[in-house]
Amino acid sequence: MTLENIIVDYLVKIRDAAAEALDQLTPPEVREKDYNPEALKWIRATGPAGPYERYPAPQQKPKPTADYLNLLNDLKAHEGKLTRAGLFYWLFNDNETIGRKPK
Repeated sequence: MTLENIIVDYLVKIRDAAAEALDQLTPPEVREKDYNPEALKWIRATGPAGPYERYPAPQQKPKPTADYLNLLNDLKAHEGKLTRAGLFYWLFNDNETIGRKPK
C-alpha cells in the first residue's frame, strides 16, 4: 500500500466520521422530513447501462440542502438503493453522488 493510498483511506474515514456526526447532530425534525428530489439540479449522463441522471455534476461537491441530505439519508437507510415515484435511485461509491433513472 502506497503512502497516497494510506492518506486517501485516512481522509475517507475522516469524511465518513464527519458525515455520521452531522447526521447525529441534525435534529430529528429535519432528518425525518420528506424530500423533493426535483429540487436538486440533476445532470444528464450516460453510463454502461444507458442514460441516467446524477447529482452533483462530475468534479463538483453536493450542496447540503435539506432535500439532498434527506434523500441521502433515505438511500443510506436502504443500503444505497431505492425506488420512489417510478424512479430508481442509487448511491455512488463515493457516498455523495446520487444517480437516478426510470424503473
